Amino acid sequence: MIKLKDVDPRMIANNLKPSEPVHPGLLLKEEIECRGITQKSLAKQMGVSYTVLNEILNGKRPISVEYALYLEAVLGVDAQLWIQMQADYNLQVAKSDKIIMRRIKEIRKMAAVL
Repeated sequence: MIKLKDVDPRMIANNLKPSEPVHPGLLLKEEIECRGITQKSLAKQMGVSYTVLNEILNGKRPISVEYALYLEAVLGVDAQLWIQMQADYNLQVAKSDKIIMRRIKEIRKMAAVL
């Protein structure tokens, strides 16, 4: 979290969380479109299945570490960025899951007793 003197941390853009999690595949899709790269061309350059890549680009499959490394090789975008975006997305989705959050609340209660 970014902190600035006399500024509410909730008012700093980098500290805001979107109300709807954005899958990193959707950002990747925009990136390749801006570069004029087709999905089939990217899949071929990466040496991966077009179907799997398409599922990633449509937010139906996560960007794995392996794919992040392939993307880094082809696009020159650090693999760590893709991995971090995927982890942030996964965390945001989990935190919005009422069942998971109810269970976490129960765990915290039990842990406080110990």
